[in-house]
Amino acid sequence: MNVKIITDSASDLPDELITKYDIDIMPLVVIMGNDEFYDREDIHAKELYKALREGEMAKTSQIPPARMKETFVKYAEQGQPFIYIALSSGISGTYQSASIIKNEVQEEFPNVQMEVIDSKAASLGYGLMAISAAELASNGKTADEIKQHLSTTYLTHMEHIFTVDDLEFLQRGGRVSRASAFVGGMLKIKPVLHVEDGKLVPIEKIRGKNKVVKRMVDIMKERGVNLQSQLIGITHGDDLESAEKLKSAIQEAFGSERFVIHEVGATIGSHSGPGTLALFFLNK
Repeated sequence: MNVKIITDSASDLPDELITKYDIDIMPLVVIMGNDEFYDREDIHAKELYKALREGEMAKTSQIPPARMKETFVKYAEQGQPFIYIALSSGISGTYQSASIIKNEVQEEFPNVQMEVIDSKAASLGYGLMAISAAELASNGKTADEIKQHLSTTYLTHMEHIFTVDDLEFLQRGGRVSRASAFVGGMLKIKPVLHVEDGKLVPIEKIRGKNKVVKRMVDIMKERGVNLQSQLIGITHGDDLESAEKLKSAIQEAFGSERFVIHEVGATIGSHSGPGTLALFFLNK
């Protein structure tokens, strides 16, 4: 029996790849006002961005423990080995909750192999990881072999380079001060950030989105490896035009041919806002 790959909605995988690789997606929760929505089930990215542009505030919370346990038990009852790849523990408590629930389920089903992995990543940073794991699973690799592959590649070499269109959303999440957000918005300053050890870290500030795209490609050149052949991820906050510009710049610079382009989903988008542009690739 092949290993089942599970991840969650913040991985921002396109529906066609979820279907192609038979990946199970557990939803995080988006909260607006007094209403709670399952990400990708009750609310989708475009609905979120429309609400944010109209002044709504959004928060998020973890996968409900009962929903997570139900998923783990379902596969355990089938004797199905599985790997759950979780949103970074530096961003969410989902990994810690999953580890506790996995241990509870493992006590009841001690002969079923279950793995919970802290991706140390967000969005397609671990969406690409799930694709790679699913490809290995479809080729009959064991859970241990898949876990080892992820440990030596994606878990240690995944780069996230991204920018946001409006610093206000990062300010709401406590990532920048209110004063910095105001000044940045007035001057059209775009922060360039990355993820380091699973946490959000600023790199620099640049004025103007076109310059940001160029800088993202420059950083990719400095840090990337095998850029012509690896699978590259690009996500955007309802701004496909910028995503396509970034793709074209990467193709021109490196001859890259393999891309996954998708919207930043409602979970991550609640914190990054419309106009986000993110790039994911493997480094040296």
